[in-house]
Amino acid sequence: MTKSFRDLIVWQQGVALVEDIYRASDGWPKSEDYALTSQIRRSAVSIPSNIAEGSGRGTVRDYQHFLRIARGSVRELETQIEIAFRVRYVESAKAEALQSKLASVSKLLNRLIKSLESGQFVREEIALYEP
Repeated sequence: MTKSFRDLIVWQQGVALVEDIYRASDGWPKSEDYALTSQIRRSAVSIPSNIAEGSGRGTVRDYQHFLRIARGSVRELETQIEIAFRVRYVESAKAEALQSKLASVSKLLNRLIKSLESGQFVREEIALYEP
């Protein structure tokens, strides 16, 4: 059976992280609707979206390009979670939980990028796909 981006653990964890970010930012001040709230949500959404978009491209090179964009969004989101913590929009425990989930997504994303760079990418690779 052919696997899709939906079967990638990194995509699944990315979507779960988006849900967590939406819940965490739901009660933020209205004044942040077009500022940090919007930005943190867009960064989170960008991660699994670019994984999906890249998988639909015709070449490995294009796929890698979109995965690197997703990696940039990981760094943006990491920064925005830190900012949200510093301005007291999220408590320490919640910020740590979000950063931990983000670190997991980042590691998986880096493994996927490296597997494509080395030519070792196999669709059924256990480390990248959910069984």
